[in-house]
Amino acid sequence: MEPLQSDDPQELGTYRLLARLGAGGMGRVYLARSPGGRTVAVKVVRPDLAADQSFRQRFRHEVDIAKAVSGRHTAPVVDADPEAPLPWLATSYVLGPDLTDVVSVHGALPEHTVRALGAGLAAALQEIHAAGLIHRDLKPSNVLLAPDGPRVIDFGIARAVDGSRMTQTGVVVGSPGYMPPEQALGQDLGPAGDVFSLGAVLAFAATGRNVFGELAPAAMLYQVVHAEPDLAGVPQQLTGLIRACLAKDPAARPAPAEILRSLAPEGTGRILADWLPSAVSSTIATHAAGILDLETPAHGSTPATPPAAAPSQAGPGRTPTTLDTPGPGATAGASRTAGSSLVGTVRIGDPTTAVPSRRRFLGLAAGGAAGVALAGGGAAWWLAGDRDRSAAKNTTDKDGRKSREPEPEVFTTPPNGVAPQPLWHKQAPGLSRHYDVPPQAFGDLFLVLGGTTSAYDVRTGRQKWSRKEISGPADTMTVSGNTLFLPGGDYDGTIVGYDIRTGKEHWRAQLGGKMTTGVQVAAVDGRRIYVIADLDHSDPARSLNAIAAVDIASRKVVWREQRDEGTQDKVALTVGGGYLVYAHGSIADERYNLTVRSAATGRQVWNRRIADDEVQPTLFGGKVYLGGDERLLAVDLKSGRDSWSLSADGRRGFQRPSILDGVLYAMDYESGVWAVDPTSGRRIWRNEDMGRRPFGDRIVRAADSLYIGSFFEHGGVYAFDAKTGTLRWTYNDGVEADSEWQIARAGNRILVAHEDHLYALPAV
Repeated sequence: MEPLQSDDPQELGTYRLLARLGAGGMGRVYLARSPGGRTVAVKVVRPDLAADQSFRQRFRHEVDIAKAVSGRHTAPVVDADPEAPLPWLATSYVLGPDLTDVVSVHGALPEHTVRALGAGLAAALQEIHAAGLIHRDLKPSNVLLAPDGPRVIDFGIARAVDGSRMTQTGVVVGSPGYMPPEQALGQDLGPAGDVFSLGAVLAFAATGRNVFGELAPAAMLYQVVHAEPDLAGVPQQLTGLIRACLAKDPAARPAPAEILRSLAPEGTGRILADWLPSAVSSTIATHAAGILDLETPAHGSTPATPPAAAPSQAGPGRTPTTLDTPGPGATAGASRTAGSSLVGTVRIGDPTTAVPSRRRFLGLAAGGAAGVALAGGGAAWWLAGDRDRSAAKNTTDKDGRKSREPEPEVFTTPPNGVAPQPLWHKQAPGLSRHYDVPPQAFGDLFLVLGGTTSAYDVRTGRQKWSRKEISGPADTMTVSGNTLFLPGGDYDGTIVGYDIRTGKEHWRAQLGGKMTTGVQVAAVDGRRIYVIADLDHSDPARSLNAIAAVDIASRKVVWREQRDEGTQDKVALTVGGGYLVYAHGSIADERYNLTVRSAATGRQVWNRRIADDEVQPTLFGGKVYLGGDERLLAVDLKSGRDSWSLSADGRRGFQRPSILDGVLYAMDYESGVWAVDPTSGRRIWRNEDMGRRPFGDRIVRAADSLYIGSFFEHGGVYAFDAKTGTLRWTYNDGVEADSEWQIARAGNRILVAHEDHLYALPAV
């Protein structure tokens, strides 16, 4: 928000302008107030466009569309004058972020929030379709999250179902990844197209990513038309509904009314009560107070008698928002830049009353009574602004005990080349970390495995517990639910489960039969623990040649298989999609094999020799991805056939790849970072700015940055732009140590372990 300039009008119609909000494709957007005290956002057309009669016709079209839709979850126009010398329209000013920004900062949303979001969006589509319109561009940035429910905005490319509205022949409008297949192919589009978009939006909210990948627009459209969505991470109870919405055949998709009945049989009132995560609600409330401070006139206008509390649902006196739409020269479906789409209103109390006090406004916003939303790029100033809030709010638990819940933190993004400062630093001399197993974050705990295993609070760095007895051999951090599974310390075939919240043992199993000695807990999922075990055999050459699954609930071995002799060493196992995948090598002849088994039965599906360096498998989208000598390789999970391979381009091969937000990232052995399309194997970018120093294979992503840790003190933690590969900054603590910088992600933090030091860096 900026003050008015000398060339800005002071009034438009009956509205007095207060400040600049931003600029869109059509012109500027102002914060304004009516004579009765109603706060609105006024979009004013640029003078050059106002002189264009064809543009005026388009502007009338937008006004007509916005006026045609009226409901709790959509965005009607408050006022407009398309015939004025500078045409304008006034919309509600509602304080609250869009879905893209919320997911960027807070990650995937909890299941109850996604359910409520789906119910609200289904209700919005009912309102839109009842007006004889289809939206055609429903996507995360066109969904605002207000305390009393979502708002669907931006009807700039909507058209009437009967086709009588304006449209452009031969132009495909919409956003790749969210438009339905029939729209991508330029075919006739009906209301079912909006349902496909709704499914893609819900999947994004539930997983934090586009389920068709993060690809170039043309590749994305191909995926939408031909590929199945990757719904990994979608809550099980929502998977069927979202998959139905994303059906290729429009006739197979459910109607909005069916979606609403499925998610909210009793209507949206109950499911939208307290629907947002507390971090989002708290931020809205805090910034609502700041907006009111900016809006309140210098002479003050707090009413002597506060108006009655606003109802929990939108009523006749409350209207949500609309967003700016692209101008005639803008690309259809293009993302809006920051500040280009600040449109909306906050209405508190009756429009004829004066503006209420700051305290009252904060109470209304926090309680979800006021309709609040801040559209488009304008949300970025508070979601990624320059205030780190450490205040806390009172909460009450189920037993009636009051506690203090910290407000969400907001971090400043430093300039390129400048590393952020740690949020906390914990030095633990003699920490005795297990260097083969990097520390990991699980919920609000940072777990450090070693001779003494400890857990630290992610937010504060405070040690929650430390247990010397949790010191068994381990090659992976195997956690399922709240349980850490490790081999027993006596090499007797015992597996022990520890509660990661307390560090106390609460689970134990003993492997029977011939498996009586050393056990490697290699992987775990929600049902089973998968182990590599020694057989009780006198021949050392036959050690570590059994693989078994232990049922977590019954603590019994459900299957046991013998692996190929001569391939017993260096086992790297992963589980996913109902399969076990493991690479294994032999010290004797450097032969490396890749084996896939059924996770349910242990039956071997296929086995093949990988004539490469030691390989570490990664699973994603029905493929196994492998690094190795001279190439990256993608193998079909079911058949074992190569899908594609990518040459190292003369470099010394690749470390284990990671799939993050639909993109494959891998380090090569000459410290280059690669970004690759996992579907085609096409290289997207490569960065070689880190010099020829050794790096680990662990890559994490938060928001739009990649983070990689090097070995030795002369490296550090490196941050890259995930989309371009540009090096953004390097963090180094100056501690001399011949140890690896190990990293993990926990929400909006990057957790770092270096020698006996632990740090939390803001993910910016």
